[in-house]
Amino acid sequence: MVVRRDALALWAGVLFSFAFTGLIWLAGERLEAIPKLPDEGASWYYWKLPEPTLWSRATAWGGYAAHQLALWGLIVYAQRRVRRYTTGLHRVNLVALAVNAGFAVLHFVQTHVWYDGLAQDVSIFSSQGSVVLLLVWVLLMENDRRGLFFGRRAPFARELVRFARRYHGYVFAWAAVYTFWYHPMENTSGHLIGFVYMFFLLLQGSLFFTRAHLNRWWTFTLEAIVLVHGTLVAVMQGNGLWPMFALGFAGLIVVTQMHGLGLGRGPKWLAVAAYAAATALIYNWRGWARIDEVVRIPVIEYASVFVLAGLLWVGLRIASVTRVRARAAGAAT
Repeated sequence: MVVRRDALALWAGVLFSFAFTGLIWLAGERLEAIPKLPDEGASWYYWKLPEPTLWSRATAWGGYAAHQLALWGLIVYAQRRVRRYTTGLHRVNLVALAVNAGFAVLHFVQTHVWYDGLAQDVSIFSSQGSVVLLLVWVLLMENDRRGLFFGRRAPFARELVRFARRYHGYVFAWAAVYTFWYHPMENTSGHLIGFVYMFFLLLQGSLFFTRAHLNRWWTFTLEAIVLVHGTLVAVMQGNGLWPMFALGFAGLIVVTQMHGLGLGRGPKWLAVAAYAAATALIYNWRGWARIDEVVRIPVIEYASVFVLAGLLWVGLRIASVTRVRARAAGAAT
């Protein structure tokens, strides 16, 4: 039996992700001694130094910038020099895996020596927004393959989808690396789940131009993990909003994401029935007056897909007109 190197790298990366998250958990107790300001609510990020230093800022932003530029540079190289998918590993994949592992170690050291992340200087909503942009970009990018609503495609121009596919690596690398360096490597449950997810995204980004990168069950897992993360964080916060996250992200799975898995009608109807039963059970207990919670996240994400498509369409039209005018001006001289 021949073992595919890309699949082996994927599973090794998954094991590394869990192992490194275990290290964050084990070492996290020593961070409890770091003083923090009182929590001021939903817009406040608690895990940052009361008085940041030059080195705490320089190491956080320097680590982020170096990590970001390294991944973008590797994507440029791969798109220009590789261009073909393989069941093995390109040399650039090995470099990308090493780069991400190296920066994981660097961020761990940076947290335990200087502590602060990017959260000291930017809003918590920027970190959340980067992940939302990633998820929305996937919905646009996958429209031609799995549709947007129960397998039916939204009427996006093929040019838009091609653009989203060609440049998704740069956007996803930014979202993952920015969020990765936003947080110090604390060992709260929310941080640990989040870092596993970031490690998975960085692993996916390292396997560009391999068949493992296109594995439909793996990419589905990357989308579905936000259901677990969002729900557990809401439960831990005790704000009573966990059904909004659980059923909201589950709704995205039923309406869109599961339709890219090649499932038959039976499993799809079973998923719909399970979702309907869970919704009925929860809101019989919770009260049907709050049923609007179920649609909040799907409405935001689907509306955002059309907003993103509109913005990209405008950008592409401007670029097209600019190129035509430049060629006309060149021909006239």
